[in-house]
Amino acid sequence: MRILHTESSLGWGGQEIRVLTEARGVARRGHEVAIAAPAQSRIYAAAPDYGVPRIALPIARKNAGGLLAARSQLAGTRYDVVNTHSSTDSWLVALACALLRERPAIVRTRHISAPVPRNAATRWLYRQAVHTVTTGERLRRQVVEETGVDASRVTSIPTGIDLERFRPGDRTAARAALGLPPAFIVGIVATLRSWKGHGHLLEAFAGLAREDLQLVIVGDGPQREALEAKAASLGIAPRVRFAGNQRDVAPWLQAMDLFCLPSYANEGVPQALAQAMACGLPVISTPVGSIDELVDDGRTGVLVPPSDPAALRGAIAALLGDEARRKALGEAALLEARARLGEDTMVDAMIRVFTAAA
Repeated sequence: MRILHTESSLGWGGQEIRVLTEARGVARRGHEVAIAAPAQSRIYAAAPDYGVPRIALPIARKNAGGLLAARSQLAGTRYDVVNTHSSTDSWLVALACALLRERPAIVRTRHISAPVPRNAATRWLYRQAVHTVTTGERLRRQVVEETGVDASRVTSIPTGIDLERFRPGDRTAARAALGLPPAFIVGIVATLRSWKGHGHLLEAFAGLAREDLQLVIVGDGPQREALEAKAASLGIAPRVRFAGNQRDVAPWLQAMDLFCLPSYANEGVPQALAQAMACGLPVISTPVGSIDELVDDGRTGVLVPPSDPAALRGAIAALLGDEARRKALGEAALLEARARLGEDTMVDAMIRVFTAAA
C-alpha cells in the first residue's frame, strides 16, 4: 500500500512520536509510507531521524491555502490511505478528498480525550473517515457516543513502544552518566503543558520533607518558565531538576525510582507512562482518558484523583516507605507493558485497519 500520514501540529510530544514510530514500523513491513506536515513543524524536522520520507505542506491552519495544497498533493500522487492525526489536517484532508473524483481512503486517528464537538459538521467529518482509530477503549466509546458513527468503524489501538529500548537498566550507571545525585528520584517525562499536572506534582513534592528526594522533570514546553518560578516560590528549586527535551529518554527513566504523571485532561494512553512501565518503574497517575486501561490501580500502578496534590503527595509518601510494594508494582508494570504495548502489536493492528480501508 501507499500510505500518507498528515499532521498539522507544530509541537512535539507523544502524539508526534507515535505518528513517526508507526509510520516507520509500517514501512518496515514493505509499504510505501510518507508524512506531510508544515515545514516549520517539529515532526517535519524529526522525520528523517525515523527514516520516514517527508513532504512540506502548509497545513498548520484551516485556510484556503492549506486546502488547496492538500488537494494538489492528493491529486498528484495516488495514495491508498491517508491517515490524519490532528483536527486541522483532518478537516483539510476530508474537504480536499470531497473535491477529488478519485480519492484515497481516510483513516482518522484521535489521540486525545478532549470532547468531540457535537454538531453536524463534526459528524460529517468523522463519517468521511473509512475508519477511526483511538489510542484507548474509553476514547473509542467517546467517539462513538459523541459523533454517532457506527461502533464497528472505530477501533482502539494503544500506542506501541520499542521494548528493546525501553527496559529495566542499571540505575546507578544511568545516574552516573546523567550526572544525577545518589538520592531517591521521583520523575516525570512529559511536554510542559498545563494539563500534564506538573504544577500539582511540584505542590505534592513540596510537602515531602525528606532532603534525600530529587524531582527530575524531563521535557520542555510552554509552561517551563511558570513551573520554574513555582518551584522557586515553593522553596524546592534546589531539589528539582528541569532536564529539558532529551533525544533519548530511556536512560532518564532507568535512573528514576518512581514515575509520576498527574494529568488532569486530554490524555489517551500516554506514551511516557507506557515507557516507564516497560522500564519496570512503579508509577503513579490519574484515571484520565484511557490511563486506567493501562494502570490497574494497586496492581500495575497507583491512581489518584486528578488535580489533587494532597492525594498525590500521600501516594508518593506511601511508596517512599515501602520498597517491597514499589518492587511489586514495577514488576507487574513491566509484565503488562511486555504483554500489551510492544511496537509490533501496534503496527500489526494499524496495517489491518489500513488494509480493510483500502
